[in-house]
Amino acid sequence: MHLLHSYVATIDKLNYRFGRFAMYLLLVMLAILFWSSISKVFFRPSLWTLELAQFVMVGYYMIGGPYSIQMGSNVRMDLIYGRKSDYEKACIDAITVICLFVFLCFLLYGGINSLSYSLQFSERSYSAWQPYMWPVKLVMVVGIVLMLLQSVAEFFRDIIKIKSLKNDASKHDSSDHVGDA
Repeated sequence: MHLLHSYVATIDKLNYRFGRFAMYLLLVMLAILFWSSISKVFFRPSLWTLELAQFVMVGYYMIGGPYSIQMGSNVRMDLIYGRKSDYEKACIDAITVICLFVFLCFLLYGGINSLSYSLQFSERSYSAWQPYMWPVKLVMVVGIVLMLLQSVAEFFRDIIKIKSLKNDASKHDSSDHVGDA
């Protein structure tokens, strides 16, 4: 159980730092888009600004996604979930995290294949700017790995919660029976 707690704490620290960094990527994207607007009005329009802003946005949501999961900022269906007990919520979360994990494994497989193709053939974008594609694909793979690590941490957190709620319930039940004798 100590190993689970230390894994969760380590991954939470890692994704917290990456997530806080990713928050500032919005400011970078704003600066790029601001320059795009200025260059269109006063200078020749820049070819690179919109595509670079898209690449920064990819970094923002791929690196910031695990932080969002960690902070509980993800969307849930509260119509059903909100009425459940803490134990049932932890069980539902554990099952959905397993589904997320399977999806992320397929996504990682595709991301690694796409990254290796991009590196092998020096893939470039089809835009006028034609940047190399491997940097953004590398960010995507790193983001998927971070999300996988965070989903495993969330699964462990759910298992710990299920066990502690089960133990609390059994202690509560045994204390009720002591007074009956």
